[in-house]
Formats: sequence, C-alpha cells, structure tokens
Amino acid sequence: MYEYINGLITNITPSYIVIASRSGVGYRLYSANPYRFEENVESHVYVQQIVRENDISLYGFIDADEKALFNKLLNVSGIGPKSALAILANGDAEGLISAVENDNVAYLTQFPGVGKKTAQQIVLDLKGKLDELASKTGMINASSSPEQSQALDDALEALLALGYTAKDVKAVAQIIGRNSDTTDGYIRSALKLLVK
Repeated sequence: MYEYINGLITNITPSYIVIASRSGVGYRLYSANPYRFEENVESHVYVQQIVRENDISLYGFIDADEKALFNKLLNVSGIGPKSALAILANGDAEGLISAVENDNVAYLTQFPGVGKKTAQQIVLDLKGKLDELASKTGMINASSSPEQSQALDDALEALLALGYTAKDVKAVAQIIGRNSDTTDGYIRSALKLLVK
C-alpha cells in the first residue's frame, strides 16, 4: 500500500523511528538500524506495511534495495519481520547475498533467531533469487561522486529492464564504472560490451 513517506524524523528509538508526514500524521516505522536516520531532518523513507491478525505495522528502510531484500527474506518459511530486520541490521547486504549463493549456513546462523534449519531454508528459498540485488551491491567506485553513483545505478537498472541478466550486468558494471559519468554514457559503454 505504501511505497515511501517524505517527512521530518521527529523521534529515534532503538527499534523504530517516528516520521511526521507533511499532512501532520506521525508514523511509527520499525527499522533494522534506526540510528542511520537523523532526528529533525527531512527524510525520504521507504516503507513496507505488514498486516497480521491482530497487528498492522510499518517498517522503514533507507533505500529501495533494503526494502526489496526485506521482502525477499519475508518469503522464507520461518522468517518474520523481526528476524528479517535482525538480518538487515548487519548492514552487509553483499555478505548476506554471497552467503546465500555459496550455501554458507554458518554465516547465516550468526543472526538472532536464525538456527541451522532456518539458515538452510534461507539458502533453499533465496538461492538464485537475489541476482538483481547482487548486481547493485559493491560495484560503485568509492571515489565516484554521488551524481556518478546515481547515474551508474540508473544505467544498471535500465540494462536489467532491457532484459540483460543480472550476471551480465554485474560483469560489465566494474568496467563501465570507470568510463563515464552520465547515465546515457554508462548505458552506451555497457551496450558496446554486451553486444560483442
């Protein structure tokens, strides 16, 4: 139902933030790490609504990729919103994706509430299903500007939308990340590599 909320972060607690929308409503958003947000700062927070028998809760995320990973985790048998947040609190999406793809059950059992059986279920349910998210993590050169990073992200999303596999996009991302600074330039560079 909700995609995101723009508003002022009015309160930060260990488990949730409160964001006051421009309409004057304050929303409680449970978050993996509420302290990534800044109090008294206008923010753009991605939101997921979870409806249960006796509860309706909102969960807030720093970006759309974190929200997507949360939803993927919720599809795993035995993982609920609290467990998914505990896994995301680590902040290492690339490590999580790598663990799933490489059957690293030991890595997954380090999270609260995730035993060996649940870790095996995470691998079983998510292996091969995190390709799009994997293609977006760890590819941006640390020295690039925020504008270059956004342009590269947009280009990678465009390539995925064109039908290229996440594996192909990831393969060219490292190369094109050094060659341009506009979305169009990144796409052109990538297409030259992909059509060879």
